[in-house]
Amino acid sequence: MASRSELPLCAAFLLLACPASALADKLQITSTPSGATVELDGVAAGTTPFEKDFPGGYFHKTRTSLGARLEHPMVARISLGGYATRELTLTEGPMNWISLNGRNRGEYWLFKASHFHVDLALLSETFTGGVTAKVSEASAGLQPALTLEELVRQTKPAVVYLKGLDKAGSGFFVTSTGVIVTNAHLARGEETLLTLLSTGQQLEAKVVYIDADLDIALAKVAGENFPRLALGDAAGVRQGETVLAIGNPGDAMLFSVTKGIVSAVGKFANAGPGTWIQTDAPINPGNSGGPLLNSRGEVIGVNTQKLIRKGVTGIGFALSSSDLLEVLHRFYPKIIPPAEIPTQAAAEQTPAGSSDTSTPSSTSSPVPEGFGTVVLSSEPDGAEIFIDDKFHGNTPATLKLPAGSHAILLKLPGHTDWLRTLEVLKSSKVSLKAALDPAR
Repeated sequence: MASRSELPLCAAFLLLACPASALADKLQITSTPSGATVELDGVAAGTTPFEKDFPGGYFHKTRTSLGARLEHPMVARISLGGYATRELTLTEGPMNWISLNGRNRGEYWLFKASHFHVDLALLSETFTGGVTAKVSEASAGLQPALTLEELVRQTKPAVVYLKGLDKAGSGFFVTSTGVIVTNAHLARGEETLLTLLSTGQQLEAKVVYIDADLDIALAKVAGENFPRLALGDAAGVRQGETVLAIGNPGDAMLFSVTKGIVSAVGKFANAGPGTWIQTDAPINPGNSGGPLLNSRGEVIGVNTQKLIRKGVTGIGFALSSSDLLEVLHRFYPKIIPPAEIPTQAAAEQTPAGSSDTSTPSSTSSPVPEGFGTVVLSSEPDGAEIFIDDKFHGNTPATLKLPAGSHAILLKLPGHTDWLRTLEVLKSSKVSLKAALDPAR
């Protein structure tokens, strides 16, 4: 048996052999409402309230070579049917792992906290207003080409500067109710983005949607009557036509304008999925998320990246407006035909963020009396849910719907659409399971 004098030495040895960082700690993620799916680095891990044990060394620094360390950043994606999906960057770093003898043992990341909470916003309250877009090339003749000065004057007020914790870029309004389009690589991991308008006004934009495949994100600022840009028909884009890019390139003046031509249009696997517009209009870091405009002031692409290779200069890419429209169609199934784009003078007459219920894009539909709960599932899982032509997430999902009649549509690639009309009663709860047949 060890003597009393030996006990402290044994305890010290155990502390060194099993440092505190090796002990497990809990990561907790909660949401309002609860029941949201939690994905960690793209892998489904559970639902809120969510708990998972991780080594203590993931939460605080360790000074021993025996401690566990997190060797990559971690992002959580929280999603619930009928609510805007949120993404959270859970970690901070990288940091250098330096041992007691001064040796650098590589990089590591730490959780910012042990508990994260998100308040999920209803899609119906987030995606208000309407999106303006040209439905066909036939309407091109209705809008004449603008002079460069007039083009900039009309479109610049709708472009914004966006800044996150450690990155910055551009975006632009697509609704008068404050919905902003930008790049996913700028918004990913950010809860909010500082938003600066060309007038100098500063607002806070909440990141409300990030596309899992395309480099497109949507953010929302509070208010109404923001100047917005109309989307053009990417199918009508022609090689050689003049284009303008407006954005906020790093180390340059904000809201700067560059001019070029359309160099090519089509698929480009090196840039990612979707249809791409190649242009020689200078696009630099900070331009990401800004609009690529045609001579009529319509957005034909979202400036995304510049090709950087040895011996290659002056090649930039924008994701086409067709891909952007596919994303926006999830929330705005009915597109507004082209209308006059608000000019700087109009923006000054009606300050951004003010309320004007007389505008066509404001939503003033009567509040329904009572709600019912609908539980939707499908075989196989993952079908897109459209309620009355509006996107409400993927199956399985639990939705609160206003009392009354609703058209429920489930869509899944490679399968036949499933459509039902459901009469929702006040305070009722209904479960529907759809068997999606393979398409023939």
